[in-house]
Amino acid sequence: MAGPLAGLRIVELAGLGPGPFAAMMLADHGAEVIRVERAGMLGVTGDPLLRNRRSISLDLRDDKARDVVRRLAATADGLIEGFRPGVMERLGLGPDLLLAGNPKLVIGRVTGWGQEGPLAAEAGHDIDYLALTGLLHAIGPSDGPPVPPLNLVGDYAGGGMMLAFGMVAALLAVQRGGAGQVIDVAMSDGAALVGALIYVLKAAARWTDRRGANLLDGGYPLYGCYECSDGKFVAVGAIEPQFRWAFLKGLRLEADPLFEANDWPAQKQRIADVLRIRSRDDWVEHFAGKDACVAPVLSLAETPGHPHNVARGTFIDVGGVIQPAPAPRFAEPTAHPTPPRREGEDGSTILTELGYGADEIADLLGAAAP
Repeated sequence: MAGPLAGLRIVELAGLGPGPFAAMMLADHGAEVIRVERAGMLGVTGDPLLRNRRSISLDLRDDKARDVVRRLAATADGLIEGFRPGVMERLGLGPDLLLAGNPKLVIGRVTGWGQEGPLAAEAGHDIDYLALTGLLHAIGPSDGPPVPPLNLVGDYAGGGMMLAFGMVAALLAVQRGGAGQVIDVAMSDGAALVGALIYVLKAAARWTDRRGANLLDGGYPLYGCYECSDGKFVAVGAIEPQFRWAFLKGLRLEADPLFEANDWPAQKQRIADVLRIRSRDDWVEHFAGKDACVAPVLSLAETPGHPHNVARGTFIDVGGVIQPAPAPRFAEPTAHPTPPRREGEDGSTILTELGYGADEIADLLGAAAP
């Protein structure tokens, strides 16, 4: 594939969530990614996270299968794994052994809690990792419990994107003459880092430790979502003075003395009453070109057809599945993504490339079958 990472080979030991997301990003931008599957893994048809790579299915309980991984690692620039701490070592695939065979190898290890610490061996999911950062506590209404922001902050922002960035940074260091190394990506660490601004605001006494009472958590009346007459919503982000003025003027509230006071609940109610008069799309048309920072809250079904998304090609069709296009954009466009391969579809080809004979291939691929 074309792209800035063309020429790099990454081995991905199949997992869920952040590992596949990082591998997708690397593959989207040109890296050759070989996904080592485990037979019978959970998955969905056409999963965008599995696009753009080849697949081999191996049973890593088998010594011969683990030897395939070692040989793959010896040919690769990087390896991604998302097992609990200690699993790779018990499989005989620990970093020391892999780096001994390939001193330039970059090994990205992504877990919830990290490779060390009191919780390192504990089970968890995105919501648990986010809970320990303080950020989950800050998300949700003032009169209700914290609201999980899907699994976007821990799994994908704090895990997958941090892993992709770490891999590229370490691979760049190798290209500049450095040695291979191990990257310890903890979703709890990454999610905390994503929230850096909130911690800064709290340290500056500009953020209270209560939900729904701050500038960016829905407490501020000009930063939030409001229901319209058709039951749909608009998102308002009119924080700065010029945007605030444009928004209030658009509602004919620019002279309302209520907005000179500091009564956020009353201001929110006044705005809600006005916005409820017209439909979502009427308000979007009304505010078009006014720099009032108003946008429609689109459903997942509506989003691909929005004119801006269409113009930019933000969503694409890959094998009949509408999904987000690769991002970010580079001056040299990357190739259109290819659909996910069937589990193990490229096993024979990959093993042949590694020098295995026909009988060995039959033995290995037969052992991997469920």
